[in-house]
Amino acid sequence: MVPIAVGGLIAWAIAGLVCLLARDWLADTGRTDWLWTCLAGLLVGLPGLAVMLRHDAHRRRRQGRVSPAEPPTAS
Repeated sequence: MVPIAVGGLIAWAIAGLVCLLARDWLADTGRTDWLWTCLAGLLVGLPGLAVMLRHDAHRRRRQGRVSPAEPPTAS
């Protein structure tokens, strides 16, 4: 899931840059909200990426403790 989140963040960043380049046109047509939407998408995606990174780290840690070939030991 992390690559998908990173891809989404990159897409929002590129869309935001395009909106910045077209800022005058957006203002003329009353679509300045598009720039703010890109910023919101980027800012909401960052905590989502952090959650996914943490989830993957926990999953790797769980898989590292018990390999699928051997049964778990009683502690």
